[in-house]
Amino acid sequence: MLAAIGVDSIDALFDEIPAELTAAPAADANEGLSEAEVMRLVQARIGQDGGFRSFVGAGAYEHHIPAAVWQIATRGEFYSSYTPYQAEASQGTLQVLYEYQSMMTALTGLDVANASLYDGASALGEAALMAVRAHKSARKLVVPRTVNPAYRDTVRTIVRNQGIELIELDYDRRRGSIATESLARVDAREVAALVVPQPNYFGVLEPVDALTDWAHAHGALAIALVNPLALALLEPPGAWGARGADIAVGDGQPLGIPLGAGGPYCGFMTCRKDLLRQMPGRIVGRTLDAAGRPGFTLTLQAREQHIRRSKATSNICTNQGLMVTASTIHMALLGAQGLRRVAEACHAGLLMLLGSVSALAGVRRAFEGPMFHEAVLTLSEPVDDVLRGLRAEGILGGLSLRRAYPEIDNGLLVCVTETKNECDVIDFAGRIARVMDERPGRAFGA
Repeated sequence: MLAAIGVDSIDALFDEIPAELTAAPAADANEGLSEAEVMRLVQARIGQDGGFRSFVGAGAYEHHIPAAVWQIATRGEFYSSYTPYQAEASQGTLQVLYEYQSMMTALTGLDVANASLYDGASALGEAALMAVRAHKSARKLVVPRTVNPAYRDTVRTIVRNQGIELIELDYDRRRGSIATESLARVDAREVAALVVPQPNYFGVLEPVDALTDWAHAHGALAIALVNPLALALLEPPGAWGARGADIAVGDGQPLGIPLGAGGPYCGFMTCRKDLLRQMPGRIVGRTLDAAGRPGFTLTLQAREQHIRRSKATSNICTNQGLMVTASTIHMALLGAQGLRRVAEACHAGLLMLLGSVSALAGVRRAFEGPMFHEAVLTLSEPVDDVLRGLRAEGILGGLSLRRAYPEIDNGLLVCVTETKNECDVIDFAGRIARVMDERPGRAFGA
């Protein structure tokens, strides 16, 4: 910035101040804090965080969002815009969407992206319909139980009245990933697609290469359901197996969107180029005008997307004016290396947590498979009771799996992101120990 305006230093911007009025740098000043650390300090001082520290994930994650993201996204030019029907009046919005599409194809390693869907669950439902349209003859989808239960419910709701059948695939009780041997029992002749979560709902990494190759060997598409932040570390879906996944979807919430009591979020979708005509939603293209100047416009859409809604694949627009804008700004500010550092911090935090709780009697890791930033713990005490005790201690200790996975005895899904430091993790383990130890009629460690 200094080079761009032609000065050598910050001091040169204030050279009109007389020397006798300037002060030397404080000799005992601290090194300073990062933006995230300053925000945490201020929130603690004024009590805005309510005293709670969250270790809940399960598809919605607490990440640090740089202040600049929403300062820019809530400017009137973006905040009040709705839908870019008129390209000549919407070049800024269209360029943001185009940049977003470019970033998502880079993350997923696939050819094209749309300008977002409502959320990750509905994006998976749209991908299911897209796969059936592309396959033409098959009307079955293999959806593993390691997919987020809310996503499975959403897909079931979307496809149930369209003659499409969902086949559930069980998971390996030791590793926590899809039991690949159960694929041998699937009649693949009528399967349009296999959904491959990465990481899965338990936080475990799936054998994505083998699963993708199985789908292609049986004439089915491979639909990747991914956490976009994890892709900063993991192999992109476009490189899975011999020829890559065909469609990738997920929720963009980890990219600059606050938790907000469950929304609004945005879903992303990318795919291979040969599936482009089956892709729902909007696509922004870059072109040249009559004078040879670059410009942006909505492209490759049937007129039904706008005026004959009953025949459209999908019509999504509302969240593009804000959620996608925030995600684009967030990714641009962090860059590839910044996203990777955040993902590494999340993974390191989970390893620290697992190491801290492994020494506790009555707490163990449920699955052996490699993980990203979530894990399932099994407790010797009722999970709901422990969570109530942790909440009383100011900790949101994770999510009970009792309803969705009753076969996991006292299963607790926990998550660590870059917002948790070493003290937070150690304190969490200590509070679990104290809550379990204080349960009536039980001596902890007995």
